[in-house]
Amino acid sequence: MSKIEFSPVEKEVLITQIQAYFNAELNQDIEQFDTEFLLDFFTDKVGAYFYNKGLADAQAVLEEKVDNIKEAIYEIEQPTEFSRYLQSEKRK
Repeated sequence: MSKIEFSPVEKEVLITQIQAYFNAELNQDIEQFDTEFLLDFFTDKVGAYFYNKGLADAQAVLEEKVDNIKEAIYEIEQPTEFSRYLQSEKRK
């Protein structure tokens, strides 16, 4: 996995949100440098968990879509003697 990195604009938005959280919830002002350090820490130590969860969620969505496609293909399949033979074999 490559290192999780944010663009300067994304980083600035995240820093602003962290500072707002500290101010609103903890009644503490946190300086820019400390906020960047905290963001880097969480990105390095916790980011992979969020990244992996996002991948698992994406994989679940993809699997559901593939199942839907398989079902749609099965529905338009034309019957043949061979497909009837396979169906009769499954029943045995």
